[in-house]
Amino acid sequence: MIQLALLFLIYLSFISLGLPDSLLGSAWPSMYRQLGVPPHFAGYISVVICSGTVVSSVLSARLVGRLGTGVVTVASVSMTAAALLGFSYAPAFIVICLCAIPLGLGGGSVDAALNNYVALHYKAKHMSWLHCFWGIGASTGPLIMASYLTRGESWTAGSRSIGLLQLCLAVLLFVTLPLWRKSASQSGKEAQDRATAGNAAYTPRIEHLSPKLGELLRIAGVKQVLAAFFCYSAIEVTTGLWGSSYLAFARQTPPETAAQWIALYYMGITAGRFVSGFLTMKLNNQRMIRVGQIIIAVGVVLLLLPLERLGITERFVMPPAFFIIGLGCAPIFPSLLHETPENFGRRYSQAIIGLQMACGYIGAMVMPPIFGRIASSIQFGVFPFFIGGALAALFIMTEALNRKTGG
Repeated sequence: MIQLALLFLIYLSFISLGLPDSLLGSAWPSMYRQLGVPPHFAGYISVVICSGTVVSSVLSARLVGRLGTGVVTVASVSMTAAALLGFSYAPAFIVICLCAIPLGLGGGSVDAALNNYVALHYKAKHMSWLHCFWGIGASTGPLIMASYLTRGESWTAGSRSIGLLQLCLAVLLFVTLPLWRKSASQSGKEAQDRATAGNAAYTPRIEHLSPKLGELLRIAGVKQVLAAFFCYSAIEVTTGLWGSSYLAFARQTPPETAAQWIALYYMGITAGRFVSGFLTMKLNNQRMIRVGQIIIAVGVVLLLLPLERLGITERFVMPPAFFIIGLGCAPIFPSLLHETPENFGRRYSQAIIGLQMACGYIGAMVMPPIFGRIASSIQFGVFPFFIGGALAALFIMTEALNRKTGG
């Protein structure tokens, strides 16, 4: 019963993780004008956010070991709520960057902690559904923002409303902290019972060990999986951050319409992860990842179609293309995460998941600003080619990982 209640809370926590992730990209076509900065400055905010997530992801094993998953979750959600409320009152770009620091720090540690908890204690379907709930939050963010923009209100009102939602969730998580303590107590009792039964293979609290970086990198397949997370995050975050701008600048789509269309990208992720939860009962993680990559490729091809020559209206192709890209992204991230204990052992799972999340955030930090500079120098029409190149690199890395780990 406790594990079921905790799973519900983890699902809610992942909604909160998704809400701010899509907010910047959907608001930016309106936001940068009010702040008086060039369009590519969204990349700098992304760098600040991702820098915080990298730091907190790397430290996640130590934080969880010292404070416990429940306390880390409450503190992290509280930080993101404070950051979003700060966004809504920020008078200048530099203040936005300062508020982005706690937003990043709050997202990284809870992401790694909850992903490891689910990988260790629940089946693969729950990992997919967990990230489906992230997609619900990520899909809701642009819709909330679009609703305010459509009514002629400022992006600050959308940021404020999402910050208040985060604050309510933080209060709920704080009230339910005793559930995490009861779960930890049960785990300790199970560990003692197994030890008494002579199960030498079982080590209590083994998920909280924090080995050195060099020790982890010497494990077969770790370098490849870290590169895979880098590439995947480059695809996911670049699409989410710059998809609206690509539609607005390269396709001349109105900003409020672009925000609605990019919401379909996150809806694709959400729907795909819901379906993936059932598919994991039939397909293993490696096949799920390959299927996802093929689907992303289909979406990228749709973006490259010469619509004017074909006489096709963009509204019939662009929204489905982004939905399909999201659908392809859906199984990749949770499948890679759920394979971690299987590929590298429970002994190192929390530490390696922390590294995986960190590399993913480094990809999210480095690649969107690079695209922003390229697009500002050339044109936003290079967007599909950029995503396609990252997808090719992801395919190479995941296949190399399978060879290293025997998958």
